[in-house]
Amino acid sequence: MSENRSKALLSILILVVIFFIILMIFSFYTLNIFKGDHSIGLENGNGKAKIAVVEIDGVIMDSKDTIEKLQMAKKDTDVKAIIVRVDSPGGAVGPSQEIYQEIRYIDEDKEKGKPVYASFASIATSGGYYIGAAARKIFSNPGSLTGSIGVIMQFVDLSKLYKWAKIKPMTVKAGKFKDTGTPNRNFTPEERELMNKMLAGVHSQFREDILKTRKDRIKGNFEELSQGQIFSGQYAYEKGLVDELGGLWEAGRKIHEELKLEGEPKLVFVKKKKKFSFVDIFEEFDSVYSQLKGLFSIGTKPMYLMEN
Repeated sequence: MSENRSKALLSILILVVIFFIILMIFSFYTLNIFKGDHSIGLENGNGKAKIAVVEIDGVIMDSKDTIEKLQMAKKDTDVKAIIVRVDSPGGAVGPSQEIYQEIRYIDEDKEKGKPVYASFASIATSGGYYIGAAARKIFSNPGSLTGSIGVIMQFVDLSKLYKWAKIKPMTVKAGKFKDTGTPNRNFTPEERELMNKMLAGVHSQFREDILKTRKDRIKGNFEELSQGQIFSGQYAYEKGLVDELGGLWEAGRKIHEELKLEGEPKLVFVKKKKKFSFVDIFEEFDSVYSQLKGLFSIGTKPMYLMEN
């Protein structure tokens, strides 16, 4: 009887291990589907005089993948220009600024750089517009949503809910501003002033970076145009916030003509090669855990260049 029980337990343990491995493999591929393609090299095009397309889709929370793709396009000797294809409502401030800086670096590098253009898809607002403003020229569809030149941080005051539920949160801190924004109380007047000053400073950075590339192109009062409102591509074109109306392939044809490239216009999408390893699986789980932890944390929230 004892021997049979041991065999049964061993069988169950083996099944659990097999199930765990299958679950991890499934999770790995599912996460990669949501994260997007990861292929190495430039695909969907052969020959000389290529125009590379670096896609920026969804909420911008990290700059690493986009910067790697920009560097890949820069190093490819057949690539004569880069289009940053933006389809994003924006995202965190830091990554948006890092991508902006990298685009400016590649476009201004006289020895090894390449001209960088931007193409707006359905939406390129806030951080998405910030990134586009780094390019030497912006193409937008007439119906694309763009603009939203502003900064936002959101908090919630749950103090009345805690009181109703008879919950008494307790905070231990060193530094009188350390618990600013926690949900168990509202801001003090001093904290609100502090937060407003910080957001105003980042908003100023946003506008200054736009003016570095578009100061002579903007029509009208830029102060009024940069209060967080959304524009259609058509209106943005009329106000000088974008340069030309047209989709991605129209942009490719015009860039090909502008740079006097040989042959037919050829767009190639920059992708990174898929790879599989158990290290990647654990890294993916760690990444998801970190994101979920940040989502539900009650500590300091990031500032967003994002359409609300």
